[in-house]
Amino acid sequence: MQISESSAIVVGGAGGLGEATVRRLHAAGAKVVVADLADEKGKALEQELGIRYLRTDATSEDDVTAAMAEAAAAGPLRICVDAHGGPASGGRLINKNGEPLDLAGFRTTIEVYLTGVFNVMRLAAAAIARQEPVDGDRGVIIGTSSIAAYEGQVGQLPYAAAKGGVVGMTLVAARDLSPLGIRVVTIAPGTFLTPAYGQAGEQLEEFWGPRIPHPRRMGRPPEYAALVQHICENDYLNGEVIRLDGALRFPPK
Repeated sequence: MQISESSAIVVGGAGGLGEATVRRLHAAGAKVVVADLADEKGKALEQELGIRYLRTDATSEDDVTAAMAEAAAAGPLRICVDAHGGPASGGRLINKNGEPLDLAGFRTTIEVYLTGVFNVMRLAAAAIARQEPVDGDRGVIIGTSSIAAYEGQVGQLPYAAAKGGVVGMTLVAARDLSPLGIRVVTIAPGTFLTPAYGQAGEQLEEFWGPRIPHPRRMGRPPEYAALVQHICENDYLNGEVIRLDGALRFPPK
């Protein structure tokens, strides 16, 4: 698929992985729309790169519909990357006092990290389906899971459940959308060092670096973005979840 002159929307595009993706796709010639709730960072990207930022809640049908319409107005919408984040609850299923894990926190985590991904996926699919195919291909939807979907650690049950749901949707969505010429691929990152960690990133690097087989460091956002570009350009990648983790497998805790 040709990135140049295509329209692309990056949900969560003002965050670490999302911003790197925005920059990569913009450099490759895409007309990029950033959809996020981080107004300050989003507007800064808009001004720096000459692209469009829209305040967008991934769980809102109205917000995402409007963002997709904006992206489609900029050019043929062929790329949707969802890298949004948000609040996530945690804790053991039963704590040391014998109390069960909070249900409200679980629901919030599922709403943000699974329902939000589904909402973006379905509305992106509808928008991309309206584009004219090129050699039978209309576009690609790229989601973001986590290796926690496979090896969730102690205290990660809500997050692991949500990310496992994203993994489970990938192949089904690819099969659903195959008659329309729309591919679906998910990236499952390991530990990535993003600007959000600030100075705490140094401690995280010291902790995780020695635990990663090779290279012995945390991932960098441009490495995620490079994979996004490859997925866009490689038409035979479809229905797959790609781990991006330096061969890391999470221990229990």
